[in-house]
Amino acid sequence: MTTMRRLTISIFVMAFALTLCGGAKDEPVGELKSRVESARPDDRPGICIQIAHQQLLNADKLYNDGQIEQARAAVDDIVIYSEKARDSAAQTKKHQKNVEIAVRKISEKLRDIKRTLAFEDQPPVEQAIKRLEDIRTALLKEMFSKDKK
Repeated sequence: MTTMRRLTISIFVMAFALTLCGGAKDEPVGELKSRVESARPDDRPGICIQIAHQQLLNADKLYNDGQIEQARAAVDDIVIYSEKARDSAAQTKKHQKNVEIAVRKISEKLRDIKRTLAFEDQPPVEQAIKRLEDIRTALLKEMFSKDKK
């Protein structure tokens, strides 16, 4: 077998594996929400961030479609599940950095969404951004506190 053929087969196998892994990430929000409470403590931060990210995408689409109330509910979910991710990460002392990074990226995207909204639709998004920044601050304090146990 030639080197080029091996490389082609390797690329195909990797692409197929990534496709399979990507399918699991597209799990509906409702199913993810039902899995959170029964998940292992180490898995909860990842599931919560996944919910927050999917709700971020939903909120963006809903705002673009003019469905303001549903978008606000999605924004509320973003904050709720980001807080749950923070709490789970702090409890297990694992995944704190990943949660902080994810919350920062979500917050940045919410800022972008806020800029596209009508003035009267901006306050709930601004409040969510502030709460996400509080979550990040708490995570950073936890990660860099001097009296770690």
